[in-house]
Amino acid sequence: MNRAIAAAHTGHAKLIEADAYLFDIDGTLFNSRDGVHYQAFCRTLAEVYGVEPSLDGLPVHGNTDIGILRAAVARAGKSGSFERLLPRALELLQSEFAAGAEQFLPQLCPFIGELIQHLHDRGKILGVASGNLTTVGWAAGLRAYFSFGAFCDGCEARADIVRAAIAQARKLAASAGLAATICLVGDTPADIAAARANAIPVIAV
Repeated sequence: MNRAIAAAHTGHAKLIEADAYLFDIDGTLFNSRDGVHYQAFCRTLAEVYGVEPSLDGLPVHGNTDIGILRAAVARAGKSGSFERLLPRALELLQSEFAAGAEQFLPQLCPFIGELIQHLHDRGKILGVASGNLTTVGWAAGLRAYFSFGAFCDGCEARADIVRAAIAQARKLAASAGLAATICLVGDTPADIAAARANAIPVIAV
């Protein structure tokens, strides 16, 4: 975890100052090793696309849920059916995840709970910019602290997800009379690239 984040709530370090902070989820807010999300992917790949139910060897870290599905289908040589079957795939992926939600055991990353509380207490606008689908993204129990979220349901590319989150943050900031300075917090090179594509600062954790 980035030292600035670890110390921000104690006053020993200072975060990039902003009116709004956008958080990635996996690897930034929490980690999960229970396999619920993975199994939802596997069943979706097998039932909707008829491909090997495995994500082994695929570019998962920093990818979006749609991007992961696309990579798995492309590896099986069935890209021609990807877009046509995508609505059904997304519906099944989310329903499968929801069905296993009781076994979903996310673990907050170190200091994240304190950081979110610290920013919340300072009146900062907090949002999520995640490559997950909405059902997955709000499953960690932190919904009460975030005013909005942008997920991959509507846009596959991470830069577009961040752009959608920025638009929501600016709208909220304007209603509060703020200047709408925005910072992204993420854990992968894809997060850094998305922040740069949208010309906002990023805290890499």
